[in-house]
Amino acid sequence: MPAPELPERRGEASLARRLLLLQALVVVAVVLTATAIAYRDARAAVRAAAEEETTAIVESIADSPLVVQAVTGPDPTAVLQPYVEAVRADTGTSFITVLATDRTRFTHPDPAQIGRPYIGTVEPALAGDTFTETYTGTLGPSVRATGPVLDGDGDVVALVSAGVTVEEIGEDLAAAVPGIAGTGAVTLAVGALGSVALSRRLRRQTHGLSPEQLARMVDYHHAVLRAVREGVLLVDDEGRVQLVNDEARRLLGLPGDPTGRHVAELGLPAGLTAVLGQQRTAVDEVHVTGTRVVVVNQAPPRPGGRAAGAVVTLRDHTELQALTGELDGIRAFAESLRAQAHEAANRLHTTVSLVELGRTREAVDFATAQLASAQRLTDRVVDAVGDPVLAALLLGKAATAHERGVLLEVDPATAVGETGIPGGDLVTVVGNLLDNAIDAALAGDPPREVQVAAEVCGGRLEIRVEDTGPGVREADLPHLFERGWSTKDTTGAPSGLGRGLGLALVAQTVARLGGTLTVRPGPGALFTVTLPVLSPVGTAR
Repeated sequence: MPAPELPERRGEASLARRLLLLQALVVVAVVLTATAIAYRDARAAVRAAAEEETTAIVESIADSPLVVQAVTGPDPTAVLQPYVEAVRADTGTSFITVLATDRTRFTHPDPAQIGRPYIGTVEPALAGDTFTETYTGTLGPSVRATGPVLDGDGDVVALVSAGVTVEEIGEDLAAAVPGIAGTGAVTLAVGALGSVALSRRLRRQTHGLSPEQLARMVDYHHAVLRAVREGVLLVDDEGRVQLVNDEARRLLGLPGDPTGRHVAELGLPAGLTAVLGQQRTAVDEVHVTGTRVVVVNQAPPRPGGRAAGAVVTLRDHTELQALTGELDGIRAFAESLRAQAHEAANRLHTTVSLVELGRTREAVDFATAQLASAQRLTDRVVDAVGDPVLAALLLGKAATAHERGVLLEVDPATAVGETGIPGGDLVTVVGNLLDNAIDAALAGDPPREVQVAAEVCGGRLEIRVEDTGPGVREADLPHLFERGWSTKDTTGAPSGLGRGLGLALVAQTVARLGGTLTVRPGPGALFTVTLPVLSPVGTAR
């Protein structure tokens, strides 16, 4: 579905439009500056060319033997005027004047000026140097070069001056202006087209929003990320984290800011890493991290039909899982009471029938034998286990196992008082181990039995659960506590909530409490858990 077009606020120009105006001003300023510089350089180049040309003409005429001979002859003008005018016509200069050292002109484009004083600077030339200057003479302002004419002894006997009027230089410069202006116009057009194209692209990417709107959206964006109680994680199409809020860092146990890192580098469990890396749709999948149980939802957006990463939300399921464990314990206890009530009703009917048949002795023996058996199990659990939640769990699981055809025995060596370990954690560890053991015993051959033992030694609570099932293969040990892994059939289990979660929760809880968890492979699995006692151990009754 295409992204919605967000309306511009009245009076607020979009970021793309503002950038276009700024780029237009910059391009115009750059083009005008470049044109001005080009014009100045062209003018300097034309003037420099004029200076070089006039200097070359002056030096060429000054070195001519005809000129040296004529200036020392009786009538220099008669000899030099035709010669100089021919050179001036060939070179296109404005004037060439040969003059005496007292400034008297021997030649001039205007014959009326011959014999009159030369107007301009002559001192450097009288000293033997050729120089250039800009001076206003009879023809107006001109760029001229003036140099000495030397005789055989090296004495200055005359001077030569050649120049180009500023007006002619301006004409040459005017010929270069169309090229400069054309180049500037082309540059301006290219810059304008580039700015328009960039503005359109930016407008699409920013949805026509103004800078103020973008700033407000960023502020709201950060506020929402901090306000939501769910963890939010954005992953790009390359599997790198682009955004993560504080709650997501807390739930995943991520130190620092993981932005820019690949999901495989975050140290997450393999199952969760696979979900984030595959960027598939995930709905309410339960995953176990190092210290938490999280519910993961993932939706890979497809703007314009292209891959754009994934949006991941995380919910903390740890406390709910603990409450669920405690509820399972209570439910198990209730099931035990229901089963015992059912059995008591059957026993009562049998006893009444025996009495009605006149078999009083048999009725008394039958009733007391059954009551003694049930009472022995209850007394053993209550005397051995001081934690009421754990005691209720064991009685409930024993009744459930009995109904399913499995004998659950509490080891006579069991003796546990108050340990300070949260009841929910004990239910999670013991309840899941017993459920797993009962299922395993049912998969084995008769007799189907489960034995549980718990005792405190050296400040640590040790819990052992052993069954008569087929056991755990050595090759399965590395995967035994992974979420979703199970040796049992998972067909029909709800997505994310099926088999393969119980042992993962046990491992997570044990790790969080600082305990250890070991498994004995082979037929008849034995799970051993040790947990540090958090308070002085009471004495079991």
